[in-house]
This record gives sequence, structure tokens and C-alpha cells, in this order.
Amino acid sequence: MVTKSSNHLVKFADDTTLVGLITKGDETHYRKEVQLLTRWCKDNNLLLNVSKTKEIVVSFQRGHTQHHPLTIDGAAVERVSSTKFLGVHISDDLSWTTNTASLAKKAQQRLYFLRKLKRASAPPPIMTTFYRGTIESILTSCITVWGGSYTVHNRKALQRIVRTAERIIGVPLPSLQDLYTTRLTRKAITIVNDASHPEHSLFQSPALWEEPQPEGAPGWEEESRNTGPQCIYNNNYL
Repeated sequence: MVTKSSNHLVKFADDTTLVGLITKGDETHYRKEVQLLTRWCKDNNLLLNVSKTKEIVVSFQRGHTQHHPLTIDGAAVERVSSTKFLGVHISDDLSWTTNTASLAKKAQQRLYFLRKLKRASAPPPIMTTFYRGTIESILTSCITVWGGSYTVHNRKALQRIVRTAERIIGVPLPSLQDLYTTRLTRKAITIVNDASHPEHSLFQSPALWEEPQPEGAPGWEEESRNTGPQCIYNNNYL
């Protein structure tokens, strides 16, 4: 349990991530939180592996800001420019270049097996199933997180793999943009329908599931242009 609202603790299985918001260069609360976490681990007979602990600093301040090294039990924590968090590479400049390069490399390696299926005269449905399970699943890993803010260069690098798979299989495949839109919409609807979700309040949907107007009623023509439910969300948080 964090002691300050500017800090946030994220736990997943045996991984623990501490996020601290540093304002006006004051790192007091952040460093105190690290000390409390270290003490809690000792009191509960848990050993922190400092050699595997990484620190990443995200700052957009003008000019170079010096941050003192973070230490745990007298050992300095390595500061990195990019780290892997729940399968996603996060960089200190908040770009997705490193993450895209990692996804592209993994997907490229699996194209080899798709070509092997082609040489073995596997039918297109079999190759499509293989593609969706072993290549598309990699290209779209956590796509709702990065799919709305990666660069054109990043998109082309990943889409190029999709086009290569299309040529191998011989059938059209959904683009990354289509997959992103579909999955983002699905995620948004899930959040709207789940009042316990932390981001539920960001969606404003008082008339989300209103009954459609009967044909010929006032406003029917305007409403008929909207073929699906709509929801308003805050782009800063999704």
C-alpha cells in the first residue's frame, strides 16, 4: 500500500513495479516509498534481487536534469533507457520504436514456418490459422496500448510483415489498423459495461443503449446514420 497519491504500486505475479511522480525535482516521496517497500520485503522474509531491478526516468524537461542513483541495501539500481513491462517495451521517450522492433523480429522469424507450410502444399485455411495463432498474435500483442500512438515508420514495419504473409498464403488478411480498431472498440465496450473497472468513469454513455426510433419518427433519419453504439472517452487515459 503506497503512502502518497503521487506513487503507484503495480503487482503482477512475482513482479512489482513502483511508479513515482516527481514534481519540481523533489524525489523525497518516491525514494521513501522505495525504502518502505524494501523494509516490507525484509519483514516478510522476501529478498529483492537488486541485480534484476531497473529504474527508468521519463522526463520532458528542457535541459539535462541530474537524478541521483537509486540505491537498495547499499547497491545502486541500474538506470535504463528502455524496460520490458508485462511484455511491452517502454522507452524513456515514450516512443514505441523499441517495442515495434521486438515484435517485428519475432514475427519475421515465424514467417519461415509459414513458408515451410506453403512448400508442403498446405491449404490456405490451414496457413491462415497458423498465421493468426503464431504471427498475428505477436503483431497485435497489447495493440490497444500502443496502436494509437506509434509512428508511420513503425506501422509500415509491422504492416510489411502482414503483406508478406498475404503473398505466401494467397488470401487477403486484416490490416493492423483494422485489428486495432476492432480490439479497441471491444475493450471500450467491456469497460462501459463493467462498473467496477477503474476507467469506467472516463466513459460517458447515458444514452448508449437507447432503443432506436421507429422508421418515420422525428429524428429517425438522423439516427439511422449511426449504425452502432457510441461512447465518449478521454483520449488522455485510454
